[in-house]
Amino acid sequence: MPKETFFNLPAGKRERIIEAALDEFSTYSFHKARITAIEDRAGIAKGSFYQYFEDKKDLYKYLMELLVEKKLSYINRDMMVNKEKYGFFQLLREVYLSGIRFAKENSRLVPIWMMLVTDRDLLQEIYGEHRDKSADFFKELLEFGKAKGELAPDLDVSLTATMLQSLTFSLIDLIIEDGKLDMDDMVIIDKMLDFVENGIKKRAQG
Repeated sequence: MPKETFFNLPAGKRERIIEAALDEFSTYSFHKARITAIEDRAGIAKGSFYQYFEDKKDLYKYLMELLVEKKLSYINRDMMVNKEKYGFFQLLREVYLSGIRFAKENSRLVPIWMMLVTDRDLLQEIYGEHRDKSADFFKELLEFGKAKGELAPDLDVSLTATMLQSLTFSLIDLIIEDGKLDMDDMVIIDKMLDFVENGIKKRAQG
C-alpha cells in the first residue's frame, strides 16, 4: 500500500501519479517499466517516488487494487440493472460480458492486463491478494441463484465459488491466445458456462 504521504497529497497530484503509472505500465511490462519515466510524466521531483511508495511493486499492486475495484464496481452496476430480469445462468454470462465491455471502454488497461498474464509468478501474486474479493462476488451471485430456486438448495456455495474462481482463472490462457480481448472470446466463455450449467454427463437420447 502507498505510504501515508501519498494520501496526504492534493487529489490532483495523486491523480497525475496514477495516470503516469498507467501510461508507463500500459507501454512496458512490470519489469521494464521505469520509475524515472513515471516521475517525469507525473511532473514530480526525481527520487520523490520513494516518499510515496516502497518500490515499483508497491505502486503496481496499488494500481491493480484500484483496477479490480473499478471493474467490480462496473460489473456490479450491470448486475443491479439486470438482476431481476435474468435467471442465474444468464446473469453469470452477463458478468463475463460486462468484463469484456469494461475492457473495451477502458482500452488503456488491456495492455497492462495482457502483459501481467504473461508473467505467471506476478499474476499468481496479484491474483492471490484479490482472491477474497472474487470469492465474495461469486458467493453473492450463487446465493442469488439459490434464492431464485435455480440452484440446488444444498449447494455448497463456498466450494462452488472457489470452483468458479478457478475456472475463470483457467480461461486466461485461452482468451489471450489471439493477443487481444474482444467479443469473440465469448465463444470460449460460453463453452465454459455450458460446462458449469450442464456438466459432462451423458445426455439422454431423445
